[in-house]
Amino acid sequence: MIYITQLIYIKGGQEEVFNQFEAIAIPLITKYNGRLLLRIRPTEDSFIEEHIEKPFEIHFVEFDTEYDFQNFMKDEERKKIVHLKEQSIKAVLLVKGEKV
Repeated sequence: MIYITQLIYIKGGQEEVFNQFEAIAIPLITKYNGRLLLRIRPTEDSFIEEHIEKPFEIHFVEFDTEYDFQNFMKDEERKKIVHLKEQSIKAVLLVKGEKV
């Protein structure tokens, strides 16, 4: 089992485009033995302390294997909408981990 945490930073005014991308991309996760465990859109009062830019959204996802995650990233349907991701997302900080 691998875990993926993403801090997602979007471009100003691109929230709707980001939501369009997510509406297609998130359901594809299960096709590749993955599960979206948490999808958080923090509010200003959610932060106790910060030393980096506050993300628009935080995703916590698990996949059975690294191979499953890589196949998700290469999914043909996802590739068709990657332009929406590129249009709306300024940056993503992706952290991979495993349960200890």
